[in-house]
Amino acid sequence: MFILASPCVLHENLRADGITTDEDREVFIKCRKRCEEFGIDIVPLPCPETLYLGTPRSPGSFTERLDTPEFSALLDRLEEEVRDLISVKGEPICILGVNSSPTCGVTTTYFTNEKSVGPGVFLKRFSHFCAVDARVFAKYRIYLASPLFSEAERRYNAYLVEVLRQNFFFVYLPQEAADTEDGREGSREQIIYEKNLSELKRADIVVGVIDGSDADSGTAWEMGYAFASGKRVIALRTDFRKFSGNERVNLMLEMEAEVVLNVDELVSALGFHPLP
Repeated sequence: MFILASPCVLHENLRADGITTDEDREVFIKCRKRCEEFGIDIVPLPCPETLYLGTPRSPGSFTERLDTPEFSALLDRLEEEVRDLISVKGEPICILGVNSSPTCGVTTTYFTNEKSVGPGVFLKRFSHFCAVDARVFAKYRIYLASPLFSEAERRYNAYLVEVLRQNFFFVYLPQEAADTEDGREGSREQIIYEKNLSELKRADIVVGVIDGSDADSGTAWEMGYAFASGKRVIALRTDFRKFSGNERVNLMLEMEAEVVLNVDELVSALGFHPLP
């Protein structure tokens, strides 16, 4: 089980001078930590820019310095090497790129001096593989906000957690942390509240299940807290009923979140999708 990764995720000195920030370093650390936690090997891609321009080097776009027959021939050779590796090791879970890179960008790149939408020229050659930007891949701690009071709700929550963990997300589910009928007896309510709030603060993403004729009040509170904290919020609404017009269940919840309509859309929204 492995990913193919832009080599600068492992070795920042391969990047152009002066472009790596402390935030970038933290992102790369979290990417490596996620792989370590889930037992994923990181196989570095070759770095076309380093092989062609060397290090150190100043920042530059594709058209400035890389739009040459020699660089195109280098990309041909490196693509063949990567495909040979895949034929031996099998398909990677995904390709981990770094946005803005002229070669390894996933959804943005510097093809010219203006940042543009689209993959870098090297990753573009592997468009049939799932690709994820490092900043997206680094956000893998999910708080699953959902009703947990009926057996059906708890079973569905467990199913969602299984799917998300299969896609290498750490998921906190309150019902797994003793937020149950028995757990709420006596003086444990404060403990449960503090534990849930602590995990909510630690989460990178909150996924809220908003099925039903109205969203669960606890779920709504958790989604609102996450939104006010600047976290990404994704609302899963599989219920086909609508409250009115385009409003599926609650205007305020839907405006603060990305609304997805099934589990496949949820996984795709979390970043696992083919290159454009």
